[in-house]
Amino acid sequence: MTLPAANRPTTWTSTSRTRVRPRDVVRTVNLTALALLVLVPLVWTVLGSFKSPTELSRRPPTLLPEQWMPQNYVEALTGFDVLRYLTNSVIVVVVATLLTLAINAMAAYALARYNFRGREVLFLLTLATIMVPLQVILIPVYQVTAALGLTNSLWGVILPAIATPTGVFLLRQYMLTIPDELIDSARMDGAREFGIFWRVVLPLCRPALAVLAIFSVLWRWNDFLWPLVVTNERTRTLPVALQRFASQEVVPFNLVLAISVVSLVPVLICFLVFQRQIVQGIAATGMK
Repeated sequence: MTLPAANRPTTWTSTSRTRVRPRDVVRTVNLTALALLVLVPLVWTVLGSFKSPTELSRRPPTLLPEQWMPQNYVEALTGFDVLRYLTNSVIVVVVATLLTLAINAMAAYALARYNFRGREVLFLLTLATIMVPLQVILIPVYQVTAALGLTNSLWGVILPAIATPTGVFLLRQYMLTIPDELIDSARMDGAREFGIFWRVVLPLCRPALAVLAIFSVLWRWNDFLWPLVVTNERTRTLPVALQRFASQEVVPFNLVLAISVVSLVPVLICFLVFQRQIVQGIAATGMK
């Protein structure tokens, strides 16, 4: 006797099991190895900052400190004047990033939304400057900075690098995806050009602006050569001051590692907070 379809026992088929493919295993192993390659030096630096100089010079080296020395941070912060150099770096990063976003956004808007003769040539010339390293133009840029009276000041570090071809490229490519009808509608409503740029275009470019902001923070925070040339003892940024501290005749490597960890904290926090915006912004810019 055949049971009706409604009274038949239900047969459950498990679909939760997924087949593990060898390609996925290889990919996971490779990503894990790359992650360890990046994390191991960072972990060793953090642990080494709690060691004594004698323990750091021991061979073979040890991973964990035999005696934890948090006073290394107290000694580094009080004896090296880290707070002043850290403040200089924060000022440079914040002001330079804000100016970079403003200047690059306006340049990208002009190259993306206005049709004028030579627009593509100008854009290609802007991109071509990516291939020119700072070492090639260091002397003329320094001469211009000195003629303007900006040497030995934080403005001398900030102003020469606020316009970046990478930022113009990212923002222009994103602005090209904004429909022309949206801007035409704003013009028909009586909005002026700067109002369209400020109230319509910029809010739509938030993912690309977030990516450029993170890149700008990393560039300025890690910049070494230009601040080394244009600053003095009072206006040095943290990377330059750290190099000077590490070039003493007797180098306290435990304090150098402690200062290095302190210099990593702001960038690490910034990346952890905005990592989602970085991925989304780069993906959106690439697809569009």
